[in-house]
Amino acid sequence: MWAAAVTAVTVAIGAVLSVSAADIDPALREAAHRAAATLSRIPLTDSRPGADGTYERAQFGAAWTDAVSVTGGGNGCDTRNDILARDLSDITTGITSKCARAVMSGEFRSPYTGEFIVFSRERAASAVQIDHIVPLAFAWSMGASSWPASRRYAFANDPANLVAVDARSNQDKSDAEPARWMPPLKRFRCQYSVQFVAVTGAYGLTLDKPSAQALAEVLEDC
Repeated sequence: MWAAAVTAVTVAIGAVLSVSAADIDPALREAAHRAAATLSRIPLTDSRPGADGTYERAQFGAAWTDAVSVTGGGNGCDTRNDILARDLSDITTGITSKCARAVMSGEFRSPYTGEFIVFSRERAASAVQIDHIVPLAFAWSMGASSWPASRRYAFANDPANLVAVDARSNQDKSDAEPARWMPPLKRFRCQYSVQFVAVTGAYGLTLDKPSAQALAEVLEDC
């Protein structure tokens, strides 16, 4: 059941990744309204549990594996290339060991900052990174630790939970939850909150109360 729910989330929120418009459009307002309803049904904890030493990145599978059942899985390209192809424009492609149509170059504005970045696989490829909207370590402490491995692998590679961003923002965010971190670019916070809630709800994770409050405040202003 959860796989079907995640597919629905991907379709519903894939269109709100753009930050080209300064004003929030009616479709996004409607998405925020649905997210607020979803948020009201998500189980809450008083606070995020402290790290207990059990989380490891490897518990979510090999990074960017194509061997998953979510959208894009099994298409012959690793997840990183799938997201670069989705989020960058004016791309060129080539063949690599992980993808027959790997993104070799392109450009985009980081949704977290608005910074314009020219991507090149040959020069400073790490300037563009792929962020998990709902961080893996956060998910681990909010329910993913009890999941079967296949579900964790799907979560780590689900396009609904991924977005290309600038490296500095990705590093600044780390595994922080919404109560501690929101995108510096304020006009993207609505899209970010919609995605965070949609993925959390689809996968049946819990939320800490401070983050639920932070998300509710953003969605109210959408």
